[in-house]
Amino acid sequence: MSNDNNPSLAEIEQRLAIVRDNIRQLTEQATAYSGAADESRNADRIADQEAELQRLLRQRDEVTKSK
Repeated sequence: MSNDNNPSLAEIEQRLAIVRDNIRQLTEQATAYSGAADESRNADRIADQEAELQRLLRQRDEVTKSK
């Protein structure tokens, strides 16, 4: 795997798939849990994953524009 500063398009796509799956799993967990503390923690985790998703999408766009 190349370094994090210059990942290949395939590596970015793999990371995108992982993050999307994380969001799906967190959403499923959020529906299964009850209680304000659990909901808040899950909302924070989902927000973190969504931010990572956006970062990876921007990174993918940069890689595809440079080719």
